[in-house]
Amino acid sequence: MMETTISRKNVFFAFSPDNQPVARIKQGEVATLETHDCFEGQIRTKEDLLTNLDWSHVNPATGPVYIENTRPGDILRVDLLRIDVGDQASMVAVPGEGALGGMITQMETTILKLEGDELVYKDKIRVPKRPMIGVIGVAPAAGSVANGTPGLHGGNMDCTLIGQGNRVYFTVGVEGALFGAGDLHAAMGDGEIVVCGAETAGEVQFSTQVVNLGGLPTPFVETPELVATIFSAVDVSAAAQGAIEHMAEFLTKFANIPLNDAGMMMSLVGQLKFCQVVDPLATVRFEFPKSVLKQFGFEMPA
Repeated sequence: MMETTISRKNVFFAFSPDNQPVARIKQGEVATLETHDCFEGQIRTKEDLLTNLDWSHVNPATGPVYIENTRPGDILRVDLLRIDVGDQASMVAVPGEGALGGMITQMETTILKLEGDELVYKDKIRVPKRPMIGVIGVAPAAGSVANGTPGLHGGNMDCTLIGQGNRVYFTVGVEGALFGAGDLHAAMGDGEIVVCGAETAGEVQFSTQVVNLGGLPTPFVETPELVATIFSAVDVSAAAQGAIEHMAEFLTKFANIPLNDAGMMMSLVGQLKFCQVVDPLATVRFEFPKSVLKQFGFEMPA
């Protein structure tokens, strides 16, 4: 079977049931999204500042892709088979933007070069490449959500776990799911403190499958080592509470762990972590190790 490739020429800027699909794929079919960086290629050199940015072309996602035989309420698993990033990335510091916006006084753009498995910052600092997806999701059942805003449909979650070899689960809102992704980062720290990671173009190879996990609290991430619930809200406290309650829901309803045991195990081996604190809604995740789930007799479906 020929692999479907969706060009980065096919982008959208809001997740919506009104978006027209640019491609159709079957469940289990391998496909590739070519993606822009979050600035849609407007920043190429350190002289390109955000003051000259066309803000109507920020956070483009490639797609949407119609996934055949997906219906509202289905749990759609997206397997991230490969994430390739470009040979350079950009970062910005902007007064008034991000968690340090009140302290930053000078606007600056920095270009990072990719050399092998490392990013080079200002020609002297080397950090490991760690590709991840900032914007990924499906259309909500109703309404339109700008790509820069995260939510129960996914969107701009900026979760560092959403990388190659891992799985992301979404609750389908409309027939066909209308899946899309973009805003790749060659690397990013939890929190995304100055409102960006190492922003880069790239490619995402993926496959999808509807799984028998009806009612799973989504968005939900699975890695070889752990599972995580993701929740976005107007502030970090509400986002944290949502991620915690969703993990408790998962542990009690799917792993059949009594609530008191689930809560004590969450305190004992769980990890509450920030994804990002700089978007219109904050995003927090709660991680739980698969090794402990296995001791309770539960394993995620293959």
